[in-house]
Amino acid sequence: MVSRVIPVDPFDLIIFGATGDLARRKILPGLFHRFTVGQMPEEARIVGTARSEMDNDAFRGVIRDSLLEFAPRAAEQTGLLERFLEKLSYVCVDVKGDQGWGDLAGFMRPDAVRAFYLSVSPSLFGEIAARLNENGIATPDSRIVVEKPFGHDLASARALNASLRQSFDEHQIYRIDHYLGKETVQNLMALRFANSLWEPLWNSTHIDHVQITVAESLGVEGRGEYYDRSGAMRDMVQNHLMQLLCLTAMEPPSRFQPNAVRDEKVKVIEALEPVAPSDIVRGQYRDRNGEGSYRDHAGDPNSQTECFVAMKVNVGNWRWAGTPFYLRTGKKLRARTSEIVVVFRDPPHMIFPKMEKHRGNALIIRLQPDEGITLRTTIKEPGPGGMRLAEVSLDMTFADALGSHAEAQDAYERLIMDVIRGDQTLFMRGDEVESAWAWIDPIIKGWEESETAPVSYDAGGSGPDDALMLLHRGGRRWREIEV
Repeated sequence: MVSRVIPVDPFDLIIFGATGDLARRKILPGLFHRFTVGQMPEEARIVGTARSEMDNDAFRGVIRDSLLEFAPRAAEQTGLLERFLEKLSYVCVDVKGDQGWGDLAGFMRPDAVRAFYLSVSPSLFGEIAARLNENGIATPDSRIVVEKPFGHDLASARALNASLRQSFDEHQIYRIDHYLGKETVQNLMALRFANSLWEPLWNSTHIDHVQITVAESLGVEGRGEYYDRSGAMRDMVQNHLMQLLCLTAMEPPSRFQPNAVRDEKVKVIEALEPVAPSDIVRGQYRDRNGEGSYRDHAGDPNSQTECFVAMKVNVGNWRWAGTPFYLRTGKKLRARTSEIVVVFRDPPHMIFPKMEKHRGNALIIRLQPDEGITLRTTIKEPGPGGMRLAEVSLDMTFADALGSHAEAQDAYERLIMDVIRGDQTLFMRGDEVESAWAWIDPIIKGWEESETAPVSYDAGGSGPDDALMLLHRGGRRWREIEV
């Protein structure tokens, strides 16, 4: 299979916060990789901005060190590395003042795509957007990229959207969620909508339930105070898990175009039913081997913020009525893994004996760490002695199936190139963000009004026992988090 690299038009990419952690770890290494595979035109330019005073050479030195640390094989590609660094320039800009805006305006080319990546605090989004317009830097065809969090609740999300829309139209705003750039997330759409095999089965008649798990093996060490202001519901469920739920449950769009896809995602969110308190479990990991508990890392011995959430969610429409979706995410669990498990209903009449422990067919879509798809099936166990059945898995790991064509790409590099192309399919629309908060807010408000504290669980396990009971009540069980 021959890899096809689709080039993009010449562009000027302006990165606000270019010396920050995200830019050095993800954005610029991703751009360097796109350059090494020939996807970046020679005329492309990348401009870093920040408050620090430095010249182009000093900025390139900072980025060189970052690429050698965070970009695989950069040290082996010294020729390409130096050519890439030549594309970098630096402008000192005070986003709250007047310094640097004129210099930035003079740097822009009239015939290149203009994209502005705001790798800064959300509190600066509106002000930067306004100054880009006031100084004549933004054009009607420019794109502006903003990072999550997209608000803290519905009211703040609406205010954030309103501040951006004062300077940019919705078709120019790219709200980035890196989960949507993962290869397997996009393959979920291909699996569903490019194959006739699955669509007749993709409904409550044939699917018993769906599990969506995003588990992390690390705790919140080093960022505990920041994390304690958000928690797992705001940090993970409102965006990452919500996106996976939407892509799994959405109706087929009329065509693979940005607004057609995003229209169907919004319909899923608006169809979500309120969640009963008995269908939600929230937890905090406790100390193990002196490594510290969540409250130790958060710096608050009385913290009520959850770092684990499991919940039973119902989508109230014809396709999914009676088929629950179980969402689970947490810190300090057994392993780092993200997956979607679609569990099919058992045959209506089992003709084989001794099948009480039959777990049924399941389609397992792995997002990380080993991207791929597994189909769990039942077959006859080889050998004589009657009809003995065994469970086997038909496994497809992208790296094995597609070879070098499946070379790992970071989600950021894929999404940044979509910004340059003007493709918003994998970015969240404003009404989608607000609909998600409208569903999440009552859950968080209920927690705040309740005196029930998060339950504790052992670090390095599968989470609280209450989360296991969430499925056991329906005669189901979680798929084990595998190391």
